[in-house]
Amino acid sequence: MRKIKTALLSYGMSGKVFHAPFLELHEGFELVGSWERNQKLIQLDYPNVKSYSSFEELLQDDIELVIINTPTATHFEYAKIALLAGKHIIVEKAFTTTVAEAKELKAIAEANNLKLSVFQNRRWDSDFKTVKSIFQEGILGNIVEAEFHFDRYNPVLSPKSHKETINSGSGILKDLGPHLIDQALHLFGMPEQVFADIRITRKESVVDDYIDILLFYPQFRVRLKSGFFVREANPAFVLHGEKGSFLKHRGDLQEDALKIGEKPNRITWKSENEGNEGLLHTEINGEIIRKKVPTQLGNYYDYFDGVYQSIANNLVEPVTAQDGINTMRIIEACIESHFNKSTVVIWEMPK
Repeated sequence: MRKIKTALLSYGMSGKVFHAPFLELHEGFELVGSWERNQKLIQLDYPNVKSYSSFEELLQDDIELVIINTPTATHFEYAKIALLAGKHIIVEKAFTTTVAEAKELKAIAEANNLKLSVFQNRRWDSDFKTVKSIFQEGILGNIVEAEFHFDRYNPVLSPKSHKETINSGSGILKDLGPHLIDQALHLFGMPEQVFADIRITRKESVVDDYIDILLFYPQFRVRLKSGFFVREANPAFVLHGEKGSFLKHRGDLQEDALKIGEKPNRITWKSENEGNEGLLHTEINGEIIRKKVPTQLGNYYDYFDGVYQSIANNLVEPVTAQDGINTMRIIEACIESHFNKSTVVIWEMPK
């Protein structure tokens, strides 16, 4: 199997938890090293890799794929430099800070025949995979409304300064918002209109920490919510259709397991705790059923395998640059809607 030499742009939580374990697991990747500015930590976990002192040093090495896992405000600058250096790239969410930046990166990648994928790993969460399966089976009938939550109870400010200071990439809309927006667009496509309420709820916060987004589709509505004052969680996913409903609490265990050092695998990674199954209440072949639905296995490995196949076999990326642009279009529409207190048109149906 061809080896794709890969480097990270940081080895903090995201590099250690979300990327390196899956690069190590996948036979098609070779983790060459990471750019480390202050603390030199990657060699404690991977003794045979390099710790680069600068971005320039990393780019001059024999690297084929660069993972842009730095703060959001830096994504565009680093991604553009890496693309112009001839590297394929993965860019974490939020893809960029503006639609214009996202479009420019897509154009550079296409002009240079390079692969660009956005790291929307939550598509491979166990809970969302289960929701997607129910939706695609069509057993709820035509969707009337859906509501997705990514809630936490965490009134304390993050110690990461880039998350809590005013900059082009900070705030919950560009942190947790991209997960919710990408999942909604992945299932339902682009909406006609968007309305958003963006708030600051923590006393010492200077960046948005609450979002309530309403996506308008021709025949249904989708609400996306996230905030830091939810001690008792709502179901993370609620779908109501003409025939029935499906409710699913967030339950994916991958992040928690990775944080304590568990190594992923391709077979049993990662099942949810018993009792967290989704609730299906619908009509199938004239019979009303109400039952628990087993949760599918989540595995971020599948995302990385998709990236490998896109580079090695010239297939479409698992999350494309256009997917990233679409998410940024919704984010910009949310900001416009919030400031103007009005809905924002994304596209109009042909008359």
